[in-house]
Amino acid sequence: MSSTKPNVTIIDAASPVPYFRKIKEAFQYYDLLVMLVYRDIRVRYAQTFFGMAWAFINPVVSVLLLYFVFGIVIKVDTNGVPPLLYTMTGICSWNYFSRVVGDAGGSIIGAQSLVKKVYFPRILIPLAKAISAILDLIIVLVILFIMLAAYQMSFRWQMLMIIPFSILTVFSGIAFGIWVASLTIRFRDFSHIVPLVLRIGMFVSPIAYGAALVPVEYRWAFNLNPLTGIIEGFKWAVLGTEFNSASLITSVIVISLVLIAGVWYFLRLDKYIADIV
Repeated sequence: MSSTKPNVTIIDAASPVPYFRKIKEAFQYYDLLVMLVYRDIRVRYAQTFFGMAWAFINPVVSVLLLYFVFGIVIKVDTNGVPPLLYTMTGICSWNYFSRVVGDAGGSIIGAQSLVKKVYFPRILIPLAKAISAILDLIIVLVILFIMLAAYQMSFRWQMLMIIPFSILTVFSGIAFGIWVASLTIRFRDFSHIVPLVLRIGMFVSPIAYGAALVPVEYRWAFNLNPLTGIIEGFKWAVLGTEFNSASLITSVIVISLVLIAGVWYFLRLDKYIADIV
């Protein structure tokens, strides 16, 4: 009597299959992701005097600061566009990006009580930060369109390109948020480094000025900023300014590489997170 042995697939630790399995597993925790997003939105403005008004106050203060520096003190050329409106258009993607990256840094450490008690894909924590911050992005866009109406700017079909640029903005936040979250777990210095980098990044990103003002010999380094192509894209879509497609391509490449590498590194670190935090 002959017997047949069942086929057995052996997956060692070096195989890439477990990483794809972990990604699939994360999607299966959809209900938990929704709960984390809701918690982030509720807790963010809980027990504050102004509540949700902070979602309006923060971007407005940033715009006024940049407008004062670049629009009044330095008086950069905005191609005939009102400097305040020019700056508001540029702040849309940066406000979202800085919110996500800033919150993602301490997201795992802040949730260590949950991480140590029950198993779930930890990547959901920084991902929830990125999704909950979409509310801030929508609010900033609402402010922008109110300003467009106030300046009597007519609607152009080109403005619909805000949608793909907004989606790319979300992916940039997810990509760098995951990286910062994973690096902060191993190196707590990043909790101090990230706010400093974000403060510098607000001034080295073309928010209140155009990328064309950057000297040609430094343009390649300037375009490595993943927000450069997105911010310039927002201005092109809303204000009809000149647009360099090379900067957008560079942004897409940088964001894609950071996202892939960040997810890989985070999933590799995932099994040690409960012990590290």
